[in-house]
Amino acid sequence: MRADPQSRPTSALLSDLLRHLSGLLRGEIALARAELKANIHAAGIGIGLIVAAIVVAICALNLLTAALVAAVAELGVTPGWAAFGVGTTLALVAIGLGLKGASAIKLSNLAPHQTMQNVRRDAHSFKEIVTNDKSE
Repeated sequence: MRADPQSRPTSALLSDLLRHLSGLLRGEIALARAELKANIHAAGIGIGLIVAAIVVAICALNLLTAALVAAVAELGVTPGWAAFGVGTTLALVAIGLGLKGASAIKLSNLAPHQTMQNVRRDAHSFKEIVTNDKSE
């Protein structure tokens, strides 16, 4: 049978409190580790599936490109020129997409323009308030 908490010294009560808090904290950390491990495992599987999808998509694009070359060749163009035409067209599309993507990730495009404008406006308003207060 435990002694009445009011009859125990304060140091013993504090020691018990710290022991219980320490145990609770250790348990929460263990739970967080287990959750992170499970989440990382699931994310790893997801990344693997995305990589597999990319590989399959590249294979599909190669087959579709070959089919397009064959279709152009069926129109009477020699196979070499058909492949050259399709390849050139796809290269131009790739260049266009690459340039558009590169411009989208420039630092100047990533800056929070609206926030910067609001901060400038707020600073200007603050300067006006300070200037008006000094002149009065």
